Amino acid sequence: MTFSIVARSADGHSHGIAVASKFLAVGAAVPAAEAQIGAVATQSYANLAYRPQALALLRTGVDAAGVVAGLTAADGGRTQRQVGVVGATGAGATYTGADCHDWAGGVAGDGFAIQGNILVGPEVVDAMLAAWLGSDPAAPLARRLLAALRAGDEAGGDKRGRQSAALLVVARGEGYGGTSDVVVDLRVDDHHEPLPEMARLLHMHELLFGKPDPASLLALDGPLAAEVRGRLVAAGHEGATLDDALASWAGVENLEERIVPGKIDPLVLAHLRKAD
Repeated sequence: MTFSIVARSADGHSHGIAVASKFLAVGAAVPAAEAQIGAVATQSYANLAYRPQALALLRTGVDAAGVVAGLTAADGGRTQRQVGVVGATGAGATYTGADCHDWAGGVAGDGFAIQGNILVGPEVVDAMLAAWLGSDPAAPLARRLLAALRAGDEAGGDKRGRQSAALLVVARGEGYGGTSDVVVDLRVDDHHEPLPEMARLLHMHELLFGKPDPASLLALDGPLAAEVRGRLVAAGHEGATLDDALASWAGVENLEERIVPGKIDPLVLAHLRKAD
């Protein structure tokens, strides 16, 4: 029912899953991940117990291949299952039961596992592999995962059609406000074009919750400070200081993750200017 990629970032700090399917709300069933531990995708008559079991095994130091072996050995329905696992280090592992609906298969390598079933053919997995290996290792993991998933979709994807997609990325302390490990958790539960919609959501997520590039920050002084103050006053935000006023406005606009005292992110400035 599904094609997915489970992977670890090049620096080993992030883990994630991207998945798409002709299945309602695939993100509710397939992905699970834990920061600095690993990630798992369970699909094809998905055994949802694989998710906590895989993470528990990874926590004890079992490698991805060992996790897959343990999960499937204990599962009487393993011939219909498909699963991909990646750990904190080493190669990922994938498994496709003999009774999964054709076409079904997968491939794994250092830090990734790609798998799918009810696909138009092996070209889906091949396209995902090429996209993953060809992507910039320094790029955000969410972007790399989505690029691989879109490549699989463009190669034909699920032969029944399209319906849902999900993207989950975790990294220690990198979530909202630094109080969560969930960096990205986006789902398209029922849509005629789930992958373009997922790309739209990821772009919005990066705008609202991405961290500003320190090299791009502009000093809030001189004419720029006067302009920003004027625009904030016009928008009804008059704090004791310019930083206070900007933080107040940003909180209303859901841009608080991009606020740096004494500076302004060019993306925030563009949004403020567009508010007129």
